[in-house]
Amino acid sequence: MNSRPLTLMAVHAHPDDEATGTGGVLARYAAEGVRTVLVTCTDGGCGDGPGGVKPGEPGHDPAAVALMRRQELESSCDILKVGHLEMLDYADSGMMGWPSNDAPGSFWRTPVEEGAARLAELLRRYQPDVVVTYDENGFYGHPDHIQANRITMAALEMTGLTPKVYWTTAPRSMMQRFGEVMREFGGGQEPDPAEAAALAEIGLPDEEITTWVDTTAFGGQKFDALAAHASQGENIFFLKMGQERFTELMGVETFVRVQDTTGAAVPENDLFAGLH
Repeated sequence: MNSRPLTLMAVHAHPDDEATGTGGVLARYAAEGVRTVLVTCTDGGCGDGPGGVKPGEPGHDPAAVALMRRQELESSCDILKVGHLEMLDYADSGMMGWPSNDAPGSFWRTPVEEGAARLAELLRRYQPDVVVTYDENGFYGHPDHIQANRITMAALEMTGLTPKVYWTTAPRSMMQRFGEVMREFGGGQEPDPAEAAALAEIGLPDEEITTWVDTTAFGGQKFDALAAHASQGENIFFLKMGQERFTELMGVETFVRVQDTTGAAVPENDLFAGLH
């Protein structure tokens, strides 16, 4: 018998990302006795500062923002019952095209081999059975999300480990409902056509999604974990809809399985299908 616990490792870019895309699975599998490991790659220093001050505006101190966001991340992990938090602490690169993309020490500018070697150490230490990160486009084109995908896939290659590997995604049907909810909470105003077009391109057709995990029972934890990132509240649209509507919309987390040695049939409803 293998005495090592089943282990889930989620590799995310910033503080708060863990709650949005994987808060449900982190909470659910922790409750089922799975060891959960969160790797957060950047310090979140390009987030909002106190009072909503934006990066580049007077009074925005990236170091102070990073410290505040670290505390919020720890609170989120407590709520989701994450067993182990590992911080790579690269500088937040900001959105694509920002000057911070090329700042010394930014995650985006870090050689993939360097980031991958650090993540490989964690992979060897924790020996995860399941690894979750973003797709090659970082779900919506954020440079740090793209880099998280790159270092994760490179680190897996370095180690030769063969966990089940998943990329987070969203079904197009859910993105359509999300657009409707955004209009509802935006006072019925039609969204900017460019924004609507970009939203329609996020995610995948429902039939291309391999894994649908019901996390409805953990919707409260997921909502509270997101709310723990209070400093970024202005940017977290989901909090405006309240816990009940949030759970209704976000109660199933979806993934594409990109590496598997179990032979578990897809579509599946469990990241650990074939491993129990």
